[in-house]
Amino acid sequence: MLEDFARALGFLTVLPLPCSPRDESGSFGRSFGWFPAVGLLLGALLGGGALAAGAVLPPPVSAALVVALWVLLTGGLHLDGLMDTCDGLFAAKSPRERLEIMSDTHPGAFGVLGAVCVLLVKYGALLSLLRTDALLLLAGLLFAPVLGRWTMAAAAILLPYARHGESLGGRFRRGAGRAQLALASGWMLAVFAALAPVQGVRTVAALAAGLTLAGALVVLALRRLSGLTGDVYGGLGELAEAGALAAFVAGCCR
Repeated sequence: MLEDFARALGFLTVLPLPCSPRDESGSFGRSFGWFPAVGLLLGALLGGGALAAGAVLPPPVSAALVVALWVLLTGGLHLDGLMDTCDGLFAAKSPRERLEIMSDTHPGAFGVLGAVCVLLVKYGALLSLLRTDALLLLAGLLFAPVLGRWTMAAAAILLPYARHGESLGGRFRRGAGRAQLALASGWMLAVFAALAPVQGVRTVAALAAGLTLAGALVVLALRRLSGLTGDVYGGLGELAEAGALAAFVAGCCR
């Protein structure tokens, strides 16, 4: 159990661990159940950083630092996946050519635009949250990473994979099944239930917004790739986070 959590933590963050998340044990899929737990830890770190920065710095600077910390803690892994996904899905090519584009390490115009849009949404939402009460700020920063990582786990377990042969995303799906989906869903629902009594409407709105954006990307990927890839998983997480964070400030800030 702890080994599965450590694999998830090592894969999804840059936090140093004694074990490697990229070994060839074939048990990577078991860590999917712990993805939202990693999101909760990430959210706690971001929340602490936001409170510390907000205590000594103006909101615009604090928001920028939190976004930077968000990217640094994940090693830019999910953001890179979003960029590759945008480059591939919005290219006027065949599914095979789109997959080749997504394998290219050089970002294209669509990828850069996608990353800029997501980062701007996160920055704007954080800027607004920093100007409200600390409880709302913490709720948003705790829930968004949890939902983002749940969407990644659920998509990897439930939806078809587009690539044939060996790939990072394909290897990581091995061993994943209903038990991992149940565990991941339990983590996500527990955080949702904990936040709902204090931020009920906004938590529901955040869940709906995050799932709507992630669902739109799933539909697009299934139509244009006939499946998902590791890059798409990262894109799902980024969109779910951005949507959830934006929903937390809807109607409460100017």
